[in-house]
Amino acid sequence: MATESRSMVADLEASMSSVVLGKPRVVKMCLVALLAGEHILLEDVPGVGKTLVGKALARSVSGDFARLQFTPDLLPSDIVGSSVFDAKTSEFVYKQGPIFVNIVLADEINRAPPRTQSALLEAMSDQQVSADGQTHRLPRPFMVIATQNPYEFAGTYPLPESQLDRFLMRISMGYPDRSEELRVLSTHRVGEPVDHLQAAVGVAQVLELQQQVREVSVDSSISEYLLDLVDATRQSDELHVGVSTRGSLCLYRAAQAFAVVEGRTYVVPDDIKQLAAPVFSHRVVLRGYAHDRQREAAELLIARLLDTIPVPD
Repeated sequence: MATESRSMVADLEASMSSVVLGKPRVVKMCLVALLAGEHILLEDVPGVGKTLVGKALARSVSGDFARLQFTPDLLPSDIVGSSVFDAKTSEFVYKQGPIFVNIVLADEINRAPPRTQSALLEAMSDQQVSADGQTHRLPRPFMVIATQNPYEFAGTYPLPESQLDRFLMRISMGYPDRSEELRVLSTHRVGEPVDHLQAAVGVAQVLELQQQVREVSVDSSISEYLLDLVDATRQSDELHVGVSTRGSLCLYRAAQAFAVVEGRTYVVPDDIKQLAAPVFSHRVVLRGYAHDRQREAAELLIARLLDTIPVPD
C-alpha cells in the first residue's frame, strides 16, 4: 500500500479522533464504511455522540454535507426533492432535495414513518434518485450516516428489513469511560470542537482510496471462511432468517476496506472476525426475540458461530 494512501487514512482517523474521544473502534468502522463506498447505522440512547460522529466524518472530508433531521411529519419529497411549476416556462421543473450531497447525516432516522424512510432506499443502493420518470445521479462519493434510538424509546418506528440491509454495518456507541468523559467536559466548555474541524482529505482522494479497496487481495481460503459463516447462519435453528448474498458481499467489501485502514493490501481471517457482528447482526432475524433485544442476541450468536468454524491458515 502506497505511503500516500496510508497517510490519507491516518489523517482521516486523526481528524475524527480529535473530536470523537475514546471511541477508536467507532471511528475505524466509519472509515471502513466510507472507503467501502457504503453506509453506516449508529444505534444507541440519546446523548452519547452519534450525531457528533456523523459531523466529524463529514467535516473531515471536503465534500458537500447535509443533515436531515427525521421527524414524524417529514415527507419523502423533503429528502429527494420534487417537481415545481415554473410560471415563466409553464413547465414543471425538478428541484433537487438535500440528499444531493456527498455525505448525508440522517439523524434519528427511525423517528420518521416507514414511507419517508424508504425514500432513501434507491439513493443508498443505486446512488440515484428517480422522480417523474427521470433518473438523477447523486454525487460521488455518496454516503449515508444514519443514527437511531433504541426501539423502546417513545416515538420511534422500526426500520424495515429492506432498509436495514442497505447499511454496511450497524454499530453501538456505548458510554465513554470516566477519563474520556472528563476530557469531553474540558474540551466542550467553550463550544463544539467539531465546528472548527478542518477537512483532512478531498473527495477525489476518497474516490482514490475506494478504488484501492477494490484491489485488495482476498485469498480463496478467506472467501471460503466467510461463506462458512454465512452458511452457519442459514442452518442455525436459532435464526428465522440467515445472511443473504448481499450480506456476504458486504462482509467481503468491508474486509477489503478494513485492510486498507490497517495499512495492508490483503485480507486476513481476523478481519472477518472483527467485522462479522457489525455487518451481519442487522441482517439476521432471531426466533423468539423482541425488536429491542435482537441486536445484542444476534451479535452473541454470530460470535458463537465463529467459534465453531475452523480458521484458515
